[in-house]
Amino acid sequence: MKSVLMVWGGWDGHEPKQCADIFAPFLKAQGFEVEISDTLDAYLDSARLNSLSLIVPVWTMGTITSEQEKGLLEAVKSGVGIAGWHGGMADSFRDNTEYQFMVGGQWVAHPGGVIDYEVNIINHQDPITAGLSDFKMHSEQYYMHVDPSNEVLATTTFGGEHARWIEGCVMPVVWKRMWGKGRVFYTSLGHVAKDFDVPEASEIVKRGLLWASRAH
Repeated sequence: MKSVLMVWGGWDGHEPKQCADIFAPFLKAQGFEVEISDTLDAYLDSARLNSLSLIVPVWTMGTITSEQEKGLLEAVKSGVGIAGWHGGMADSFRDNTEYQFMVGGQWVAHPGGVIDYEVNIINHQDPITAGLSDFKMHSEQYYMHVDPSNEVLATTTFGGEHARWIEGCVMPVVWKRMWGKGRVFYTSLGHVAKDFDVPEASEIVKRGLLWASRAH
């Protein structure tokens, strides 16, 4: 049976449990056996991890032990998919560059805090973004350090109101990549649960979860 592990925790401001609870029913409806954990020790059971179809990390600004990190990275490298959003995946462990290498990026700023911005779909053929049009968000616009090997599917362009030196900078918002044999999906959308009331934001995550899954 297809199986997914969702691991939530870290900074409460990102509403990790509430966000995980949005997508757990969707995954169940897609035929996944869903396990939800609130401890990073879930990454220590290598046999269990390696049997999964997908891992969904929802953990911001934490610390991870070398054993926990190794379990996670090796599982993905072996072929287990990983998919996540916002700081729950790309601002999890600031001291762990190997984890960031796997994700394909790391949050560094959100100029202006919660603002209005636009997301631009740049790949209209990929199954994650096909049929979607550009859309508006009222949330944090993530400025990130990103890996040039990412396959970028959507972007946002920064104005200069809050940091004039980045005016016109085009920043990835949705990407996918590989880590060994594992598929990696990420979007910077999803600061809090209500952000997924935006249909396009929710749909992108749902499609990304399915794309990353080894069983899909």
